[in-house]
Amino acid sequence: MKSNDVILQTVTKVVVFIILTFGVELFLSGHNNPGGGFIGGLVLSSALVLLYLVNDIETVHKGIPFDFKIVAAFGVLLAVGTGVGAVLFGVEFLSQTFVHVNLPIFGETELATVLLFETGVALTVVGTVVTIILSISEDV
Repeated sequence: MKSNDVILQTVTKVVVFIILTFGVELFLSGHNNPGGGFIGGLVLSSALVLLYLVNDIETVHKGIPFDFKIVAAFGVLLAVGTGVGAVLFGVEFLSQTFVHVNLPIFGETELATVLLFETGVALTVVGTVVTIILSISEDV
């Protein structure tokens, strides 16, 4: 990459923030509206891929020091763990439950176990997509 791509790098900082915000919105609205862990994970991983395209791999690894294979494995473990957790409480595999809590800023909010499952799916998708992109880039 050329070192004089100042405009591209500056615009990327803003665009990555917008993409990450939209990805979190898609992720959080997923159990009641269209969205969820899979599409939220794809949008979040697209922000990371954009960072890898604009900057070199070493620069991104300094800012985001994660092994994305481990992120994907942890996501699978979390998603399967929610299903096994349901079985431990004597209900069917991947059954969900929810509770209403009164949070200080948000007021009455529903917390559901499906959020843990969706987190596992999102982490799996992010880890897998970024690992695939990094593997493809090493072949060149």
